[in-house]
Amino acid sequence: MSYISQIELDDGNLPAPTPEIAQERKVAIFDLIEENSFVIPPRDGQDVPHGPYHLGLAIRDKRLVFDLNTESGDKAAEFHLSLSPFRQVVKDYYQICESYFNAVKNLPPSQIETIDMARRGIHNEGSRVLQERLDGKAEVDTDTARRLFTLICVLHFGA
Repeated sequence: MSYISQIELDDGNLPAPTPEIAQERKVAIFDLIEENSFVIPPRDGQDVPHGPYHLGLAIRDKRLVFDLNTESGDKAAEFHLSLSPFRQVVKDYYQICESYFNAVKNLPPSQIETIDMARRGIHNEGSRVLQERLDGKAEVDTDTARRLFTLICVLHFGA
């Protein structure tokens, strides 16, 4: 029962996303809701409400904010992560995505595949950084971390 059942991105103060970013966001949210694992471990000897959780994800005061509530609206947890460890990998991810989107329009499949492999590698690195930053706060599997990293990139766009 420890999973995310609903996601809300606080992106009201951000510029409108490009069509590509809007599509990445839509796919990440859909895939995340379809299948994810998100466990909040007990802290300081206190029990934590079990999921499913509603996740609010935002960037506030240069920090990544995870705001989790139970389906009944009770506060489950809130934690703030520094954005510093994400900056370079997000920058690299945006650059490779831009190359990928341009390649799809102009290059042969073999070159697109090479760029896509690099894109996946950077995406994996971003999900690894996220799992490290969540250590002790939440336990997520690799696929959940990958999808959450995509949403972090969406929030970084224009932040």
